[in-house]
Amino acid sequence: MNLFILRHASAGVKRPNPLLDLKRPLDKEGKSHCLHLAHVLNAMKLSFDMVVSSPLKRSLQTAQLVATETGYEQRILISNGLLPEASFAQFQRLLRECAVHENVLVVGHNPNLSAFLGQLVDGGVGSESAPARIRLRKGSLAKLSLQRGPAVLQSLIDPRTVRALYATSTKSSRPKTSRK
Repeated sequence: MNLFILRHASAGVKRPNPLLDLKRPLDKEGKSHCLHLAHVLNAMKLSFDMVVSSPLKRSLQTAQLVATETGYEQRILISNGLLPEASFAQFQRLLRECAVHENVLVVGHNPNLSAFLGQLVDGGVGSESAPARIRLRKGSLAKLSLQRGPAVLQSLIDPRTVRALYATSTKSSRPKTSRK
């Protein structure tokens, strides 16, 4: 299985009230980033068989924008295994449920997504307190190949890389000529 781990896009400043923070939506920059990321994924000819999201609004919006723009037409699965307070055991249970699919996109939050990514790549070889450390910025996408044994990190697309790829892919290929 190819597992794509996406941290939700920019959603502004964390709200002090935890109940209000649950409903915090993506900001303008976050929505724009999702559309740019989807454009880049389409150019790379990537599509998903299954899309899973945290139930929090900012993750669900990220999943919906990316899924819709990449042609995903099925229902997005909502999983508590992607909540900010989810455990690695809950995340592994989610992965087992998705094992029948070839390309799975999961959308969630830090700090747990970075920790889960590190534990998958580490394969449990390191100590429990210090798995491999991989930084996931808001809107970052990691692609892992899950086989037997430790996962293999195949790519990590940072938001700055998405912006650069989007900018170069949307420029006109025709040379500019002056009309005098």
